[in-house]
Amino acid sequence: MSAKASVFIATSLDGFIARADGSIDWLDAANALVPSGEDCGYSAFMETVDVLVMGKNTFATVSSFSAWPYADKKVVVLSSKPLQLPLELSDKVSTSAESPAVLLERLSAAGAKRLYVDGGITIQRFLAAGLIDDITITLIPVLLGQGRPLFGPMKNDVPLVHVATRTFEFGFVQLQYRVARHT
Repeated sequence: MSAKASVFIATSLDGFIARADGSIDWLDAANALVPSGEDCGYSAFMETVDVLVMGKNTFATVSSFSAWPYADKKVVVLSSKPLQLPLELSDKVSTSAESPAVLLERLSAAGAKRLYVDGGITIQRFLAAGLIDDITITLIPVLLGQGRPLFGPMKNDVPLVHVATRTFEFGFVQLQYRVARHT
């Protein structure tokens, strides 16, 4: 059985995941308003994840955090070029130049049940390959006007089925969708 591929991400209200330079300062500012102990379902989601798959830009961003945010979860960084990994992460992080389909097949065969797909280009590649099963987007109440979009041009529509909407008193709105499969 193939692993489930999930997206769990925050965007500005106008659909950007980062500024054009990759900065997520706007997200850090928004998170500062979140009450202590509230994580908008992230911890519960992470408990269901076996492997994270991200692009090199997302990896560069999370590597700059003061602490590694994924504990002992396995992380695969997609990159077509060789990537130097920090020695302290060598037991947790690997790189791959595989296509999303080949990577999903390999990780499924190794026992993964759920992948967390992160990073705009990586998400777009998995969507284009028809591999994303569900998407959770937390809308942050800020308009950036420009930046790195979550979604880019697509060859085909990706029909979604609404699963849930959750609102938070501090202004975030979380949308959950299941990707509808054509039969």
